[in-house]
Amino acid sequence: MFSGIRVSAFLAWKSIQRGSQGTLALTIMIIALIFVNLVFLPSIISGVVVTFDTQSIDFDVGNLVIEPREGSRYIDGVDGLQKKVEQIPGITGTSPRITAGATFFYRGRNAASTLYGITPEDERSVTRIAEYMTAGEFLSGGDTDAIIIGATLAGTEGVEEGGLPSLEGVEVGDSVEVAYPNGETRTYRVKGIFETQSFGVDTAAFVTTREMSGVLGLDDQASAILVKTAVNGREEAYKREILSYGVQEDVLTFREKSGGFVEQAIQSFNIINAISTLVSLIIAIVVVFIVIFINTVNRRRQIGILKAIGIDQQIIINSYVLQVLFITAVGALVGIGLNAGVTTYLTAYPLVFPGGPVYPDVEASAILRSIASLFAVSVVAGYIPAWRIAREDILTAIRG
Repeated sequence: MFSGIRVSAFLAWKSIQRGSQGTLALTIMIIALIFVNLVFLPSIISGVVVTFDTQSIDFDVGNLVIEPREGSRYIDGVDGLQKKVEQIPGITGTSPRITAGATFFYRGRNAASTLYGITPEDERSVTRIAEYMTAGEFLSGGDTDAIIIGATLAGTEGVEEGGLPSLEGVEVGDSVEVAYPNGETRTYRVKGIFETQSFGVDTAAFVTTREMSGVLGLDDQASAILVKTAVNGREEAYKREILSYGVQEDVLTFREKSGGFVEQAIQSFNIINAISTLVSLIIAIVVVFIVIFINTVNRRRQIGILKAIGIDQQIIINSYVLQVLFITAVGALVGIGLNAGVTTYLTAYPLVFPGGPVYPDVEASAILRSIASLFAVSVVAGYIPAWRIAREDILTAIRG
């Protein structure tokens, strides 16, 4: 058995040495590019998911969000509920928010968007919006005449935001008039402008809970309470823990709050990825089949002579399979190098999506899956032409 493998390996190596080096290099490069294609798209899909999760947790809703029970508009007894939730191990912060649709007016322009009422100290413990101020400052607890707005809502003079709400040119220190849903209007000084690259956040504005509660006539009430956990990825466990403490309000993870948007996006991406993977593997099969087929046809007479001097048919077939394994192995190694280069570049210069910058997230399982797929289809594609030629009778093979 082992002697047969050694003979197959010897024949395979001699065939590679005496074959066209240009064809060999081109075949290896094609396999490498196919490998990159198999790994690249899944890494981008994974990167999109990571970006969305990060944006949701860091800027939008935290890890968990507590909402009013069915039939209620606001959560009552916010202070007591905060204290109850914050005593749970692993909960690092909570931030009540009052949410309302509002219309913003600035120099004859207007835009309808979302206005949030927050307690600045609590908001800092849950989200990172305060770290992304591009101009001015974040809110302070005593602010009642100040507002901070997102970069998209602030806009740029003379530049439309493609259908998104924009006041086209608001700067720090300007005055913005806000019309509340109850008919009240207030004029605020723009204290700061933030940019998180999350389009749902950058089109919004924030005032203090103290100010918004006064305008809407609320007392110790909130539209939602954002919850920050010590560890990401354990939201379901923390949700069960919060409910076990007797919380009667609805508790949602950030994924549940998104309404299935991420899952739908992933499904769409996976369909695209499946089609791309199928096409790549078909290309690999065709390339390997053609290379081995031409190789065996050109060495038909040599194969006949080998059989005539007593070399077993299976040894000859195995020699071509070993050639395929060599080409695929080198191609995969080159592909790993190319993919590392692409990943490094896109890490330095990420793709810009509406939800923020997307960095490739290369998973070891994707690499192993791609390598296994390449080897499987390559071995099959190389075995078939070798088997067809090697099974010919000796005289037919020698005659060519």
